[in-house]
Amino acid sequence: MKTGSRPKAIVSWSSGKDSAFALQQIRVTEAFELVGVLTTVTTAFRRVSMHGVREELLDAQVASLGLPCQKIYIPSPCPNSVYERQMTRVLTEMKSYGVTHVLFGDLFLQDIRSYREKQLAELGLHGVFPLWMRDTARLAREMLDAGIEAILTCVDLRKLDASFAGRRFDGDLLRSLPAGIDPCGENGEFHTFVSGGPMFSASIPVSVGDTVQREGFALADLLPVRCPARDNASQKQR
Repeated sequence: MKTGSRPKAIVSWSSGKDSAFALQQIRVTEAFELVGVLTTVTTAFRRVSMHGVREELLDAQVASLGLPCQKIYIPSPCPNSVYERQMTRVLTEMKSYGVTHVLFGDLFLQDIRSYREKQLAELGLHGVFPLWMRDTARLAREMLDAGIEAILTCVDLRKLDASFAGRRFDGDLLRSLPAGIDPCGENGEFHTFVSGGPMFSASIPVSVGDTVQREGFALADLLPVRCPARDNASQKQR
């Protein structure tokens, strides 16, 4: 299929497993021409909103995706009016470049999907939800079988113990989740950072730093692991 014959889409990229797997599903089907990703970053902390991921790691992800990233910087806390104004500004710009669709990794929360579709419709854009209403237990296993490597970066302390922050998203984690917790964390139980998978040209090495608790959440600080050889080369160039 020729690139020009496909509608252009941008991906709502959270840095986590759901948006990553949704992106990969579209790449496999080639239903859209993916022209970039869109991510909200909290200005004060320079971290991906809600997920708490360092902006440096977001940059590593998008470099490995081979797609440009449109960052939307928002304050903390962020009034919804500010969020919507910033989102409208960027999406309007994307539309001027020929983007007609926005891809999301949402799974089953109808109120969130309805909100997104309403906002997009006002701009003449359309939402795409490749993972919608998939059984989340099977989906979680499918992600792992596909080679998704992810770490829990943010945990809602009303639903999970702080010890889950910093754990790998793997079979052991799925087996240890308490009853009533969605295997993909779709109810906000946890958020993740994807460090490896078929959507990337190379994995992103990270280590787990300190975990802090803030406003009812446990946040694991992921640290970039730099390649010694690359660092030495950089030093020689200075």
